[in-house]
Parts: sequence; structure tokens; C-alpha cells
Amino acid sequence: MLKKIGCIILVIMLNSCKKENKLEVEVYETSAKGNKLTRVLDFNTAKDAVEITVIPEKEYQTITGFGGSFTESSAYLLNKLSKKNRDKILQAYFGSDGANYSLTRTHISSCDFSLNNYTYAPVANDVELEHFSIEEDTEDLVPMIKDAMVISNEGFKIIASPWTAPPWMKDNNAYVGGKLLPKYYESYALFFSKYLEAYQKEGIDIWAVTVVNEPHGNGNNWESMLFSPQEMTNFVQQHLGPKLETEGFKNVHILGYDQNREGLKEWVDEMYKNQATSKYYAGTAIHWYESTVNYFPEALQYAHNKAPDKYLIQTEACVDAEVPKWQDDAWYWSKEATDWGWDWAPEHQKSWHPKYVPVYRYARDIIGCLNNWVDGWVDWNMVLDTQGGPNWVKNWCVAPVIVKPETDEVYFTPIYYTLAHFSKYIRPNAKRIEIKNPDKSLMVTAAKNPDNTIAVVVFNQEKQAKNFTLKLKQEKVELTIDAQAIQTIIIH
Repeated sequence: MLKKIGCIILVIMLNSCKKENKLEVEVYETSAKGNKLTRVLDFNTAKDAVEITVIPEKEYQTITGFGGSFTESSAYLLNKLSKKNRDKILQAYFGSDGANYSLTRTHISSCDFSLNNYTYAPVANDVELEHFSIEEDTEDLVPMIKDAMVISNEGFKIIASPWTAPPWMKDNNAYVGGKLLPKYYESYALFFSKYLEAYQKEGIDIWAVTVVNEPHGNGNNWESMLFSPQEMTNFVQQHLGPKLETEGFKNVHILGYDQNREGLKEWVDEMYKNQATSKYYAGTAIHWYESTVNYFPEALQYAHNKAPDKYLIQTEACVDAEVPKWQDDAWYWSKEATDWGWDWAPEHQKSWHPKYVPVYRYARDIIGCLNNWVDGWVDWNMVLDTQGGPNWVKNWCVAPVIVKPETDEVYFTPIYYTLAHFSKYIRPNAKRIEIKNPDKSLMVTAAKNPDNTIAVVVFNQEKQAKNFTLKLKQEKVELTIDAQAIQTIIIH
């Protein structure tokens, strides 16, 4: 009997020890108080702290990556800086000690963040594109991409998007607005394969293309070309898909749509109507400009459910319609930013465009996207100047890194560190995993990396610090997140 009692006591003691095991973690924080991806070691404890549970057994989407965009404007600015600062920025974005970007985007021919309008096929009626040339890109854009490739240890994927076809292929013969003439559908498909071949010759492989940036147009303000869902799907099904296949680029992914989330249902219904329409689409590309506060979870869920085996990638986001604040971290944590919709949104959508906190918008959108099946998230320009350009149409925007070429100065804004909380610690082929979070004031997401580390990202937009307990199976750790802060917690 005594032996049996002793065994029972031992089992109870072992279970008790098991329950008290401490979870070993590394915690990195960016906050309004000044932390910038700073390692945090000291935490408060509270008996009533909310418990956030990580459930790695329940997996969701596979992560494609995170990053930003190569634009002519960014590349031009890098070439205006000293070699030391140019390298510093590229290392900060692509080095393993930096943000370690894994998914990027670039433009095909010019966009608003180019120095001027240009196309790789300027000769009118050159239907075979015999005069096709990417020479315009070789001074700034191509060198930036190639230097980033050298720095990146793991490499990164590139999505390429045209803002318009060559003007002579369009019904208005202009860079801005208009539609692609059906008689040039085959030439426009050839335009893509010529681009892929030219970049390949430069040693740059393009991972995916979109048919056109923002097919609803941009109010006819800069390079654009209109497509309906039916027109784009017909073009992909009958022309672009077969052309890439026959020209040896069948492994280059085609992403449809490439605009704001509110229009997703109409587009995915057409793109994924049946097997024939779906065949050449690898996934859907989306932007965030529909709202500064709403990330449209219902639309994201709908798009995923319509094609659960396809990519769903956020391809463009930025603080738009703003001249950047220079070396003023507080502004990026303040509810002072406005976007295009502050002035121009229709009355029924005004509530989608209030003043907002730039860091909050980024953190909220990325976490909201991840928790609703988005597998990749790409920011817009990597580098802009203190005006928010250069931009040929004066469409000023903010980038995570702002530079002053005339004095060779560089400013890493809080947006840079916010993006790095995801790009640095959630790696390609990670699996998003289940989180139980009873605290509605905290936004949380988590992913299990290929090396089996788990990254948990917690976002606190309240004006006071919050204590919480992080639990994984039978292990726990008590943590604190500062007021107005974002944390990445690494579980080894």
C-alpha cells in the first residue's frame, strides 16, 4: 500500500512539474516609446493576465513571403547616396541581420514612381516587338535588384506588374487610361515573354507576373489600363497563359486582379468560374487602398474559399497622399495620417478613410491578412526622398526608409521596423498556425517556420502596457507588451 501511495505522489509531483515548465522565448519589440526591434528581457507578472495559447497542430496557409518593391524611384535614389549608405539600406532590407525580405515586386515599363513615362516597346505597330528593350532599367533598377540578390542569403521572389501596355496597343494611344485593343492581345502576351527573357539575360528570374496594376484604373492620374474581370480572364486563358507556356516560362506564375479587396468577389467569381478559366491563374493579387481601417476579412475569406489551392498575395501598400515626416518617429505612432480617400472617397465610403496611425495600419493589416488566408504581403517603394518621390506625377507617398541625397542622410522610419517583425521572423514555407486569444484589444498571429521555430506576433494599440501569458502545450511564460507596441516572440 505504501509503495502504491508513493507512486501516486510521484505521479502528482511529475504532473505538477510539467505544468510549471517555463516556455523559453526570445522577445523583440518596436514601440512608440522608442524600441526598434529591441530584444526585451524583463517582464511584469500579473495573476489576471490573459492567456494566449499557441496550437501548432492546427495549420493554415503556407507563407510565400514578405517584403517591398523595387521601383525606379528607389533605385535612382540609392544611386545618389554614398556607397556606404546605399549598402547600408540594401543590407537592412535583404541581409540576414536585417529585415531579410523574401518576396518583392517591381514594375514592367514605367509607373508613377518612375522618373518619366517609358515603355520597352516604343515603336508603334511593332507587333512582333522587334525593337523591345529594357535599356531604361539598366542604369538604376536592374543594378538595385542584382545587388539585393548578392546580399540575400536565401534569395527572394519577384512579382512583376505592368501599369499599362505600350500606348500604341490601346484604344486611346496614351499611357494613362484606355483599354487594350483586342487586335493586340497576342502582342501584349508577347510583351511579357520578351520582358521575362530580357530580365533572365540579366541574371534575374521573375517568379510571377500580374496582368496589369489596378485594372479599375487610378482615376486617370498616372499609367493605367482598364480591364474587366471577363476581359482579363479571357486574355489570360487565351493568350498570356499559352504564350508563357510555349515560350518556356510555364513556371512563371500569373496572378489575377491586382487591386483593392472590396472588388474581390466579382473578380474571383470570374477567374475561378471553372477549370478552364482557372487553369493559368496561380492566384490573386490585392492592394490595401480601399480603407485605412478595414482589412476586409470577409472578402479575403471569400477569395480563399473560392480557390483554396491558389495564392492570395497582398502586392502593394503604402502611406499614400502624404509627404514623409523626416526623422519624426512620433508622427508614425500618431493618428495624423490621411490617405487619398480623406478628400476623394465617395460619401458612402468616407467612414473607411478616417485619420489613422501609420504603424497601426501596417500591423493591423498584416496580422488581419495573415489570419484570413493571405500568404504573402508586399509593401510599395523601399526608398523615397523627403518629398515622397521622385514621382513624375507628384503622387507623394511614404516609404519605410526616407533619404536626403543632398546631405547623404538616411532615416529608418518605424514602418521599417514594423515590417521587419514579420519578414525577418516568419520565413517562406512557414505554416500559419492556430492561436487562441481571448483579449480583443490585442491582435495576434503565429507561424511555424521550416526550422520548427514558432514566431508569434502581438500588436498592442492601447495606451497602456498589457501583461499576458503565452502557452504552448504544457509550457507557459509570462510576458509584457508595452503600450503602442508590436512584439515578435520566437519559441525555439
